[in-house]
Amino acid sequence: MPHVSRRRLLSTGLGAMSLAALSACATPGTHSVNTDPVIPAASGQKIRLTYWAWLKDFQKVADLWNAKNPQVQVDIVWIPGGNSGGYQKMYSALAAGAGPDLAQIELRSIPEFMLVNGLVDLNRYGAQEFAPLYDPTLWGQVSFTGGVYGIPQDSGPMATFYQPALFEKVGAAPPKTWDEWAAVGKELRKAGSYIDCFAISDASPFAAFAGQAGATWFRPEEDGWVINMTDDATLKVARFFDKAIDDGLVQTGFTHYSPAWFAAAAKGGIASVTSGSWGDALVEGVSGGKGKWKAAPMPVWGGTGFGSSYLGGSTTAVLAGSKHPREALEFAVWLTTSREGIDAMIKHSGIGWSPAKDFVGTARQQPSEFFSGQNYFKDVLIPASREQNPKWSWWPITQQTFNILSDGFRKKAGGTSLVDAVAAAEQDVITVFRNKGLTIRKEQG
Repeated sequence: MPHVSRRRLLSTGLGAMSLAALSACATPGTHSVNTDPVIPAASGQKIRLTYWAWLKDFQKVADLWNAKNPQVQVDIVWIPGGNSGGYQKMYSALAAGAGPDLAQIELRSIPEFMLVNGLVDLNRYGAQEFAPLYDPTLWGQVSFTGGVYGIPQDSGPMATFYQPALFEKVGAAPPKTWDEWAAVGKELRKAGSYIDCFAISDASPFAAFAGQAGATWFRPEEDGWVINMTDDATLKVARFFDKAIDDGLVQTGFTHYSPAWFAAAAKGGIASVTSGSWGDALVEGVSGGKGKWKAAPMPVWGGTGFGSSYLGGSTTAVLAGSKHPREALEFAVWLTTSREGIDAMIKHSGIGWSPAKDFVGTARQQPSEFFSGQNYFKDVLIPASREQNPKWSWWPITQQTFNILSDGFRKKAGGTSLVDAVAAAEQDVITVFRNKGLTIRKEQG
């Protein structure tokens, strides 16, 4: 995400915004902690940091830090996933002037917390010195207005997980382009399999495909946000999946990793899934699947766009109420860049793809028994993590945008095309922005 000036921040509504700027969320007020004096690091006294996160067994990870840092102890408090109640809990705590020092916040949700002045600008506490340790694309997604508002914790570079036997049955290899994907999908349908699902009820994969094709739906300018959800790249993706659905190539009756999906995958009814890297752990839940799956690069859009995309990803952010932001930053950096921290998150918490530039995790450097002995981390996912769209930017109402788009996609069965749904969603999103007091205009030309 490109850096923007403080003037631009204010003009786009990422400055002092109140409750009206963020529906269904309590506001901590219009005061920004980032205008206060920098809080000095603790001088020798023992402190305790609290971290709210939805990762399982996360205290076991923090305990490794605690054992080596007796003066800075970290307590983990489990909360529901962000949109399942965790974010509302954070907003309520911020409104009350309370809350934890650290919180797990998705990359795409950082701008929403900035709207209510909920996050510490970590550059004020030296975050920039750690930037070289991180994947530059991910670092860009937490960087606004010359500040850093979260430390990348994990991400989801995309790949295709597939069942070789089903592809071999129709004489096909993993498709290298989306056009090849459609051609293989037709052959698989003749053999009784779907090549994949299309998530009618979740627009985030569609956004990832559009980003791979070269789309950038939002960007901040001096006079406000600029929107373009109907650019050539996005419409190409929408037309492609309109035809894939119309031709019956994809399953739309259930979603990825649902009980119905697992049942179909186990019986050969689903041949592949193009998903974030974290999908590998879910694919391993397919009954009898050991040794029957492999990974391949996701298809590309025929010479345009990028080699991969991201789906999902979280940060470790420091909330505005923290009295120890420098110490919280140091823990966040240890957690996400040290070999000890990354390995422990993989082992205990099933963390997604490491944000560290030079270390993916010890366990992820070895061949996988489940995935047919393939070292897909090295061969597929590391290259995928380096082939992203660096201009893709998150925006203040990401989840609401996805909800609007998904509502339109659900009308596909009634005759509405994905192309029409995208165009209608763009207009609705513009209205939502303006209703929240945010300045936005449609890109021209």
